[in-house]
Amino acid sequence: MDKALQTMIDNMPEKTGKSLSEWKSVLKSKSFAKHSEGVNFLKKEYGVTHGFANTIVTLSKEENNSPTDLVLQQYKGKESLTPIYEALLKVVKTFGNDITITPKKTTVSIIRKKQFALIKPATKTRIDLGLKIKDKPTTDRLESSGPFGSMCTHRVQLTEANQVDDELITWMKEAYEKAE
Repeated sequence: MDKALQTMIDNMPEKTGKSLSEWKSVLKSKSFAKHSEGVNFLKKEYGVTHGFANTIVTLSKEENNSPTDLVLQQYKGKESLTPIYEALLKVVKTFGNDITITPKKTTVSIIRKKQFALIKPATKTRIDLGLKIKDKPTTDRLESSGPFGSMCTHRVQLTEANQVDDELITWMKEAYEKAE
């Protein structure tokens, strides 16, 4: 971090009345479509000068969320889906030790050499599991990729953990094997 920015952060409590972490908490409850909306909010509602407001908004976007935090945020208000997510991970981890599980803001990517599965809490009652299995015909259950587009070739909609059954595990294993 450059010296000028660090000085600005150090001076923030004195000049603005709050520390950077306190400002991040203020902004966490808000959601602005544009950077300038956040800056204008801080200037208007809190009397923060433009330079500080700009810095606060910029640094609040650089959240250093841990993978666990990202998953917790995905399932906030959708806690009933957590057993499905955990069942999917339990299966994937049996495939081999060459798997990388990468939580992102709205999904969790499952990667071998290439991504072969994507887990997304789609609604409060459903997880969409995206699979990449080239040349596999669709069925009533193994649908076309839908909202996943080219990231996956297929999608399976899951509403209960017991739907992580032998048929689904076979598809997951096939996607894993083709991701060499």
